[in-house]
Amino acid sequence: MTVGTDTGLQPRRKGLTRTQKRRLSRGAQYVVFVAAVVAFAAGADWGRLQNQFAQWDIAKQMFPDVITLALKNTVLYTVSGFVVGLTLGMVIALMRLSSVGPYRWLAGIYIEIFRGLPALLIFIFIGVAVPLAFPGTEIVGGTYGKVALALGLVAAAYMAETIRAGIQAVPKGQLEAARSLGFSPARAMVSIILPQAFRIILPPLTNSLVLLFKDSSLVLFLGVTLEERELSKYGRDLASTTANSTPILVAGLCYLLVTIPLGFLVRRMEAKARKAVK
Repeated sequence: MTVGTDTGLQPRRKGLTRTQKRRLSRGAQYVVFVAAVVAFAAGADWGRLQNQFAQWDIAKQMFPDVITLALKNTVLYTVSGFVVGLTLGMVIALMRLSSVGPYRWLAGIYIEIFRGLPALLIFIFIGVAVPLAFPGTEIVGGTYGKVALALGLVAAAYMAETIRAGIQAVPKGQLEAARSLGFSPARAMVSIILPQAFRIILPPLTNSLVLLFKDSSLVLFLGVTLEERELSKYGRDLASTTANSTPILVAGLCYLLVTIPLGFLVRRMEAKARKAVK
């Protein structure tokens, strides 16, 4: 009689568990990343980079004008463009949601055109085409008005869709409840719907502000005076004068002084919004 060797027990599989495989994969990625950083640091000519981008004497010459003039103008251009874009975007969003067909069509055409065109073309259009089409007509505010209009036209197309999505995210019962209390449609929209919608869309609107802050560098295509220069134009002019790229690096750091805190604010607001939903 032959005695079977099968005891009914499956042999234990040898190998790594899923958790161990994930840890191994993550560790390999860290190793590759560190190796790439070390290779970059070892292969770069830091002396030449320092001579071209980190001349302290040139950087000192930029202060305080880089803050009191260039950064100030950049902030003014951005804020004015944001106000125009938000106002126009609100109107277009409401037109997009209107029950009147022509309003919806006009809003849709505007959004598709200005969302599809590069911002550079909008600046050229404002600076060249408008004066040719309307001779003798001056945009209120001079260069500041032109920049606000150009940035606003670009931003409005994106903000309109953001605002529309925020309004549609508010439960319809809110509007019905307001109407049952005697609110007119306009008053219900302003008093009930829009405040809730803006709490929802505040993070993406803040993100739009960051994008406008960077797009303000296109102001150079409008032709600006020395007193109207923003960060990029200011840095490029000094780089040409000094034959060194340190002013461009300093201008970039000034951008980061604004964009990094705004980015942190966006993440905090998004995290707070997620907690509110839960």
